[in-house]
Amino acid sequence: MGILKGIRYFETLIPPDKIASFSFVTGDMMRKLLTLGAIAAAASFGAHAQDFPAGKPITIVVPFAAGGPTDRVARDLAEALRKPLDGVSVVVDNAAGAGATIGIAKVARAKPDGYTLLVTHVAMATTPVLYRKLSYNVETDFEYLGMINDVPMTIIGKPTLEANNFKELRDWIGKNAGKVNLGNAGIGSASHLCGLLFQSELKAEMTTVPYKGTAPAIADLIGGQIDLLCDQTTNTTSQIEGKKVKPYAVTTLKRLSTPALKDIPTLDESGLKGFQVTIWHGLYAPRGTPAPVLQRLNDALKVALKDPDFIKKQEGLGAVVVSDRRVEPAEHKRFVASEIAKWSPVLKAAGVYAD
Repeated sequence: MGILKGIRYFETLIPPDKIASFSFVTGDMMRKLLTLGAIAAAASFGAHAQDFPAGKPITIVVPFAAGGPTDRVARDLAEALRKPLDGVSVVVDNAAGAGATIGIAKVARAKPDGYTLLVTHVAMATTPVLYRKLSYNVETDFEYLGMINDVPMTIIGKPTLEANNFKELRDWIGKNAGKVNLGNAGIGSASHLCGLLFQSELKAEMTTVPYKGTAPAIADLIGGQIDLLCDQTTNTTSQIEGKKVKPYAVTTLKRLSTPALKDIPTLDESGLKGFQVTIWHGLYAPRGTPAPVLQRLNDALKVALKDPDFIKKQEGLGAVVVSDRRVEPAEHKRFVASEIAKWSPVLKAAGVYAD
């Protein structure tokens, strides 16, 4: 017999003139029982959260295909997270498609227990504009755990392009208005975003040529089918080093230290003052994940970002590991909000939607 039913049955045994006073007692008893139950449940849940990850594997969902830049970042991070998370298995699940929205939505729907996480890039700030209908809200459906890295972009050209530096490139674009082909890896991709901002800052219209991924775009750039491409250093460094493309500028405010890129000027110093585009990556959990679990994950992330092997791997990709306040959840969330504010007018002005 349940507690409530037992009390009701016991009440039938009490004389009618005593029921009122006894009901007060049983009501008080019920409140005490419920309070004790809530305390016990909270204590049990807190103990469970403190035991996290309790030997269970953790899955990092990547909303892009295997082998791409974000996938490589996530796999490096998964390896670096194992040690501070007591050696548990951290695996990567590629849930690609629909401009990252499939994978992001998968995590938004996941059980909020800390065992399903998300690693994604600037798509967290651009999908709210690129997609007019989303099954998730980037600002309310996730717990922000901290930033991982910043990946600079490079402006590169086909090997036969006559311009040999950015000044000459700018003049060439002006002389060939409406004839310049600017490739990208698809609507909403990093190269698409960079290309839109590049055109906006130059006040020059180019013919954009979308591809199904970075690899075919770079292949056509090398082959001379398109003129220009703005893409991540994770994709372009080896091409620049091998002299298969012409590098014109990087999109950071300071020159990069990577040997193959250290002599390439910034767009800021080349005349486009303040031009800065980096494809950042962050770590997220589903909304409602317990605070102790979030703290444990954030602590582990901070340790992982200082791991020498992780830093070396990221530098090899041309990425810069985050070491500022954005490793804190609140600052991470503020940063994403600022990126939404940055990209929204650019995307709206372009009038390009992915749905």
